[in-house]
Amino acid sequence: MKTLLFVLSLLLSHFLAAQPTVPYGNNPAAGHYQLVRGVKLYYETYGQGPPLLLIHGNGDNISAFAKNILYFAQRYRVIAVDSRAHGKSVDPGDSLSFEMMADDFASLLTSLRIDSAYVLGWSDGGINALVLALRHPEKVKRLVATGANLWPDSTALMPSLWQQQQRGYQENRNTKFTDPKRRNDWKVFCLDVFQPNIPLAALRRVRVPAFIIAGDRDVIRPEHTVAIYQNLPRAWLWIIPNSGHATLQEHADEFNQKTDAFFRTKAVPAPAR
Repeated sequence: MKTLLFVLSLLLSHFLAAQPTVPYGNNPAAGHYQLVRGVKLYYETYGQGPPLLLIHGNGDNISAFAKNILYFAQRYRVIAVDSRAHGKSVDPGDSLSFEMMADDFASLLTSLRIDSAYVLGWSDGGINALVLALRHPEKVKRLVATGANLWPDSTALMPSLWQQQQRGYQENRNTKFTDPKRRNDWKVFCLDVFQPNIPLAALRRVRVPAFIIAGDRDVIRPEHTVAIYQNLPRAWLWIIPNSGHATLQEHADEFNQKTDAFFRTKAVPAPAR
């Protein structure tokens, strides 16, 4: 019996190893462009079912969800998007804000004839999920935000990250970037130096159920994550043990399952206290 199980295990390992790796973020079979508010947004779609919008973090792209897309595509129509000025979504403009990006996502959903979607955002994507729910509440069924912050200082961010950002800004603030890529990278970097600026009280306008997540070793202060949870009228909180900022990568299986359960449950979280 042990020999049979060992052979089956080897066969399964060989089968899994033989499966092609999906080039998330650069997949011609799933990729599309949509002109949205003056920017060609790049997005990829996977699976069928209720729409699920995935929003990555600062300086990242669709590939950030490489450990999540396959799971969710079994039950949802996954729409993974490169945010404005990120990945393949080229943005020639000089300004960038979370409000601009949230408006982009709302317009993208409208262009795809999607009235509302589940939303999962990581880091800056978590901020975007909250801003989308504030600015376009009709577009959000439920939201999951992991590693999000409401303002960019040392009361929200761990001191090491905040100090690193401040040093980077001071060292380069007078640099004239002539290369388009470096100029874009600087614009994306400055987004997190000066934004977001969301008062806690504003969260009380978010009426949709929200699942607020962070790692216990996240770059976001745990008390800040708790404050976000406490000021959302319908929220659940999950601080993941033994996790840094990359909760959905470091603990992908558990993260996927709990997020899916949150989206699918008909229960409404009790008002946060």
